[in-house]
Amino acid sequence: MTKIVAFVLYPGLTPLDLVGPLQTLTTLSAFAPEYRTVVVSERIGSTRTDLPLLLTASDTFEDVPRPHTVVVPGGLGTYRQLANHALLDYVRGAEHAASVCTGSLILGAAGLLEGRRATSHWAVRDTLAAFGAIPVAERWVEDGNVITAAGVSAGIDLALHLAERFAGPEVARHVQLAIEYDPEPPLGPLDWNTVDTTALAEPIRRAMRAELADHPDLLSRLTSGVGSA
Repeated sequence: MTKIVAFVLYPGLTPLDLVGPLQTLTTLSAFAPEYRTVVVSERIGSTRTDLPLLLTASDTFEDVPRPHTVVVPGGLGTYRQLANHALLDYVRGAEHAASVCTGSLILGAAGLLEGRRATSHWAVRDTLAAFGAIPVAERWVEDGNVITAAGVSAGIDLALHLAERFAGPEVARHVQLAIEYDPEPPLGPLDWNTVDTTALAEPIRRAMRAELADHPDLLSRLTSGVGSA
């Protein structure tokens, strides 16, 4: 039986949030053909991202109404989607829900994070509490049928975890080898003890304020008690 993993495309998302795990789980289908990846959006057509790059979905929400797994990327356009009821309804219909970066806010707005441990991009991680989540500073977090990842590149880690969960560790290692995921950052690992997260988060919080200018109640809910947001 085919199990569809649907990646959600919406205006203003970060391409790597989508393409990183999409490449990973599409590679999984070579080893576990029962899994098939698609990219879905409300309608077919070129969609602007937060980079100078347009993307187009393969299917609409109606084409793939109840996927086995839905993966929601993040990006500077995430915040406006928190009031997109078509997207929120779609996310609720999946058997498993996963997110990358600020995509976890969409899972929260859909009511999927209440009482669950979850993570997101470090700049908005604490905002998850507005949706009843328990924010944790981890690379990826699994709580029941919901899995959330930290910022951008963490989506590949999340996808490899899904590969292991779906097909076992041996297959997941094959996938990791196939995409040659063996990171060696030229500047070494991040030292979170030396990062001024408050100052560096301001551009992201500014985007939140701008995107939710037409939804003051939602903006107030998200920014209440969260630093200088």
